[in-house]
Amino acid sequence: MTTKTTTTTTQSPPTPAPTSHRARWFTKTDDGRFRCDVCPRECTLRPGQRGFCYVRAADDDGMTLETYGRSSGFCLDPIEKKPLFHFLPGTSVLSFGTAGCNLGCRFCQNWDISKARSDDRLQAPVTPEQIADAAVRAGAHSVAFTYNDPTIFAEYAIDVALAVRARGLKTVAVTNGYIQGGARRALYDVMDAANIDLKGFTEAFYEKICLGGLEAVKDTLRYVKHQTDCHLEVTTLLIPGHNDGDDELLALSRFVADELGVDVPLHFTAFHPDHQLIDADPTPPQTLQRARRIARAAGLRHVYVGNVTDVEGESTACPGCGARVIERDRYVVNRFALEGGRCPHCQTVIAGVFAERAGDFGRRRVPLRIVA
Repeated sequence: MTTKTTTTTTQSPPTPAPTSHRARWFTKTDDGRFRCDVCPRECTLRPGQRGFCYVRAADDDGMTLETYGRSSGFCLDPIEKKPLFHFLPGTSVLSFGTAGCNLGCRFCQNWDISKARSDDRLQAPVTPEQIADAAVRAGAHSVAFTYNDPTIFAEYAIDVALAVRARGLKTVAVTNGYIQGGARRALYDVMDAANIDLKGFTEAFYEKICLGGLEAVKDTLRYVKHQTDCHLEVTTLLIPGHNDGDDELLALSRFVADELGVDVPLHFTAFHPDHQLIDADPTPPQTLQRARRIARAAGLRHVYVGNVTDVEGESTACPGCGARVIERDRYVVNRFALEGGRCPHCQTVIAGVFAERAGDFGRRRVPLRIVA
């Protein structure tokens, strides 16, 4: 199937959306500043200052989200691109993000969005209801909060999720997992699926390369898996010489197996030099295959590779009998043999959220322009 990119315009009723919105999670400190409680960074700001993410700001009355109602763009994608392999395979998802990020990953593959200032990248305001209506008209099965991180636009993401769910669609978070407390509870309360980046498995990698911390991300992974009904998958972008050593991959895989469960899908994806990390080599296919072998030896049942063409590494095998029950090739589902979520040969249940049939959206990418 050839990749096809088109642009679709969807017209919505002219309902104005705000561009600034009162933040939900902050604390006033004894010295008159305001501490943002959304993520472990806990930026403490005086009126007129913005946090590390740039989009959460303090004023005299507390804190605001400066990107509420505004997006950096909308696109209809295959769900496999998120990547989610065990959640409604073959279906389309309306994807969007805003601007800014609460991590500072030197290798960011979406740096033009995540490092953008809210006032020089975002489009005209769009309400949650307009997004939900556009998703229905476009035939999407779900809406994904992605491109930058839904953590920093949680109030907007939650309102969109509620509107989307009211129309019978699913919700998806594609996120770095760097979130805490009440914001984490509220966000995952309205998510049906999440792919959380586990960017590496050492504090040094997170501190030096991502400007964040590993333990907070591990806490979010545990929380989503054990305290919510949200379907969970995990992704690690492998960067040669930085996070691809055998010992680190084994420790990461054992964490997923022991603390999240052997049925949680783990994706190893290929890096290409970008943003500030242009001196690292692209990830060779052999590195992805080595990581996959290590993870499977650690007991994980569903380990995938991404950003490369590798039908075996992208396909789902039954953990009971080894039969290939879902065959994929770069976002395209070529074969779907599950019956009621089970292997047709040995009746083993395949963990995930599956319809009776896979969708046939393929690898298309369809930019959408939602006009208020």
